[in-house]
Amino acid sequence: MKFSALDLAKPLEQAIFACGYEDMTPVQSQSIVHARRGKDLLVNAQTGTGKTAAFAIPVLQQMLDTPKGTQAKAPRALILTPTRELAEQLAQTISKYAQFTTLTVTAFYGGVKLTGQASKLNQGVDILISTPGRLLEHIALNHLTLAQVEFVVLDEADRMLDMGFISDVLNIVERTSEKRQTLLYSATSSPAVNELCHKILNNHKEIRVSKVNAAADTVKHVIYPVEESRKIALFNALFKEHNWFQVLVFTSTKEQADRLMQGLKASKVPAAVCHGDKRQGARRRAIADFKSAKLQVLIATEVAARGLDVQGLDYVINYNMPYLAEDYVHRIGRAGRAGNAGHAISFVSREEERSVERIESLIGEKIERIVKPGFEVSDRKSLLRSVSKHRKPHKSNKASKTVISKKKR
Repeated sequence: MKFSALDLAKPLEQAIFACGYEDMTPVQSQSIVHARRGKDLLVNAQTGTGKTAAFAIPVLQQMLDTPKGTQAKAPRALILTPTRELAEQLAQTISKYAQFTTLTVTAFYGGVKLTGQASKLNQGVDILISTPGRLLEHIALNHLTLAQVEFVVLDEADRMLDMGFISDVLNIVERTSEKRQTLLYSATSSPAVNELCHKILNNHKEIRVSKVNAAADTVKHVIYPVEESRKIALFNALFKEHNWFQVLVFTSTKEQADRLMQGLKASKVPAAVCHGDKRQGARRRAIADFKSAKLQVLIATEVAARGLDVQGLDYVINYNMPYLAEDYVHRIGRAGRAGNAGHAISFVSREEERSVERIESLIGEKIERIVKPGFEVSDRKSLLRSVSKHRKPHKSNKASKTVISKKKR
């Protein structure tokens, strides 16, 4: 289905054309018509499938259908998102859709002064994108009211729940108009997401554009078994062998990210780190430099797993496997976006084999294993078999006890 068939308002149609959009993705074709009619939606769709346009275009269209003057401290549309990076990304994208209209778009998140954001609210904002915590700070200071919010979007709802925002989200949604339209988008399905739906959605329609909790079909998965202590050496070997242009690398901890960064510095590979200990300005610069190809490697913890959209990103490396299988889907969603081919490469130590089993169960397929010569490692089962062979039989212990008891007699 083509965007031209939607009969959108001219300014919105012009913006979509300027963005180079022609054919809708499955999530867009299944969501936009229902959302435009004012229907509440629960949409399960992977990252990189075009979700932003799927909810932003119908919201913008409805706002243009019933134009109202921009009011101070009273946004018409509210989009909640879990991280600063995703809030920024959404603001940039939705601003492009609204570029030929008079509608204003602003993103709020922590790490910047409240006063500057409060000033924007006083001037008037039509579409407010915010992380839950920062929005509640503004509410507590009476910087805005949500009573006139007509449209509520929860983007990456599953991630917000994972991060413990459930009570904040409910607190915020309860402050909006009872006549609001609510759109909930989630990359994965869970009992917590379903429970949230029943609390905030009204007579909603459920849309699933792919297998529940599945990874994108465009992504090829491979695993390199390797000792934990040799992961930096393996990364350097593969980096040189395949001549990777841009690679996004995920680690499980900040310490692992910093150690890898030091290893890449020694190899003179242009790289940067993005994790919670880095200041917001440094993180933004790192992401901007990576997007502009000034950096070949961006090392990130889960903080960047959502909202990082890099055009033409082919490779995502799991330097360490995530504890939650769902986080694997989120991480690799950075590659293979919008139908393009991508590669998810994971470095797996013996200790991480159980994580791989959970991931394979979630995505419904076995992941190909590649043994890199010089980096061979015995798998966990072989190690356990080897240990059991060298143990003394249990009956020998019984025999020794019998000898001792006879001597005592």
